[in-house]
Amino acid sequence: MSSIDRSQSAGGTRTYEVRTYGCQMNVHDSERLSGLLEDAGYVRAPEGADGDADVVVFNTCAVRENADNKLYGNLGHLAPKKASRPGMQIAVGGCLAQKDRDTIVKRAPWVDVVFGTHNIGKLPVLLERARVQEEAQVEIAESLEAFPSALPTRRESAYAAWVSISVGCNNTCTFCIVPALRGKEKDRRPGDILAEVEALVAEGVSEITLLGQNVNAYGSDIGDREAFSKLLRACGNIEGLERVRFTSPHPRDFTDDVIAAMAETPNAMPQLHMPLQSGSDPVLKAMRRSYRQERYLGIIEKVRAAIPHAAITTDIIVGFPGETEEDFEQTLHVVREARFAQAFTFQYSKRPGTPAAEMDGQIPKAVVQERYERLVALQEEISWEENKKQVGRTLELMVAEGEGRKDGATHRLSGRAPDNRLVHFTKPEQEVRPGDVVTVEITYAAPHHLLAEGAVLDVRRTRAGDAWEKRNTAEQAKPAGVLLGLPKIGVPEPQPAVASGCGCD
Repeated sequence: MSSIDRSQSAGGTRTYEVRTYGCQMNVHDSERLSGLLEDAGYVRAPEGADGDADVVVFNTCAVRENADNKLYGNLGHLAPKKASRPGMQIAVGGCLAQKDRDTIVKRAPWVDVVFGTHNIGKLPVLLERARVQEEAQVEIAESLEAFPSALPTRRESAYAAWVSISVGCNNTCTFCIVPALRGKEKDRRPGDILAEVEALVAEGVSEITLLGQNVNAYGSDIGDREAFSKLLRACGNIEGLERVRFTSPHPRDFTDDVIAAMAETPNAMPQLHMPLQSGSDPVLKAMRRSYRQERYLGIIEKVRAAIPHAAITTDIIVGFPGETEEDFEQTLHVVREARFAQAFTFQYSKRPGTPAAEMDGQIPKAVVQERYERLVALQEEISWEENKKQVGRTLELMVAEGEGRKDGATHRLSGRAPDNRLVHFTKPEQEVRPGDVVTVEITYAAPHHLLAEGAVLDVRRTRAGDAWEKRNTAEQAKPAGVLLGLPKIGVPEPQPAVASGCGCD
C-alpha cells in the first residue's frame, strides 16, 4: 500500500515524523516544526514509525565531527523507502542544512526540501512547492525571519515548556561554528517573553526554561545590562508558574545581579548550568573564552554562598589543540574545586570552518581518550559524593514521564527535584500524574539518580497534572493510524558523556 493509500485509509490525513539532533535550541525548533505541520493539516506518526511517515524532517546539528556522516547515513536508509512510496517527502533543516545548503541535494538527490535555521516557518510551503513542482526546494535565509516562539507549536510536554528569549550568538569561540549558522544575537522584547510565559501558564504549564544560545547576555541587543536579572524577577510574579530555569549562560556575562535574582526569586530553581570548557588559562585563551580559571571559580563560590543547595553542572572539552598534560590537570583541578553535580564531557571534535580546525598541536586520539576517561572517572566520583549529601533531605518532586528505566519492575515513578536531580520514588496509593508534585525523603544515592524508597509524604494535584491528563485522554481518543503518541515529559536523564547542549556555550 502506498503512502497515498495509507493516508486515504486514515481519512486523507498525511503523517509526519521529526528527528532532532543537537542542543536545546534544536529541540525548541522541532516543537515549532511539529506545530507548523499540524497547523497545515498533518498529524504525527505513531511512536516507532522509523521513517514510515508521509513526511520525515531532519532537524540537524553541525557541532560534532560525525554530524554529516550521521545525517547522510540516515538519509541513505530512507532512500529505498521513499522510492517504494509515491508521495513520501524528506526535508532537512537546522544547522547542518544552513552550512551545507549546496551539497545536501547533490549527495542525497531524493531529498525534497532543504531549509535553514532562520526560516523554519517556511517548511509547509516548501513541502507543497516541492510536491507541485516535483523538484527539490532549497531555501536558506541569511537572517532571522521570525522568533521560533512566534510560530505554532506542538509541545512535547504538557507541563514544561521552552521559551526562547534570544537567538544567535556574538561570541567568537574558536571551536564553535554555531554563530556562523545561527547569526548575531537578537533579543526578544521583555513584554513578548512574559506574555508567552503567561499564556503557557494559562494552558497548565508550571515549569518554563528560558532559552538562548548565550542566555544571560540577554539585554545587550536592547541596551540593558541587567535585563536578564529583571526578567527572572518578573517571572517570579507570574501566578501559577512554579519553576523557572534557564540555559545556557556564559561566564563572561554572569553578573552579581543575576545571582541575587536567582537567590531572591522563589520560583527560580537552585540549578545552574555553567559551561567551563577548560580549566587552563592558556587553553581558554586559545578557545577565545573571555574568562579565566579564577573568574570561573569566583562565580561558583558566589553562587554557592547565595544558594547553598544549588546543583551546578557544566560542559568540558578534552583534547583541544595544544592542550598539554599540565593544561588538563588544571581542568581536573577546577572539577575538584567546583564539585559539579554533573559534567557533560566532550572529546574535541574538529569542525571545518572553525579557527581551531587549522590550529597546530592537534592531539592524538589515544591521548584524548585517556584524558577523557580520567575526567569521567573523577566526575563520576564527585557526582556520587554530591548525591550522597542529598540522603535524608525532604524534597518536592515534579512528577515526570518516561524517565525511569525500571519503573515496571520496581513500581517506582520518577520526578525532578528543584535542583533538577532525577529521583525515583515509590508509587503512592493515590493517583499521581506527570506535572503533579509529591513530597519524599531521599534514602539512597547513585551517581546519576536518587531514590526515595519510603512512602510518599504528600501528593499535590496540580493544574499541570490536569493539563497532562486532558491531553493524554485526547490523544488516546485519536483514530488508529494517526495517533500523536504520548508526550515525553521532563528532561532526559543526564549521562556524563553526552552533551547537554552544543558544547559551544
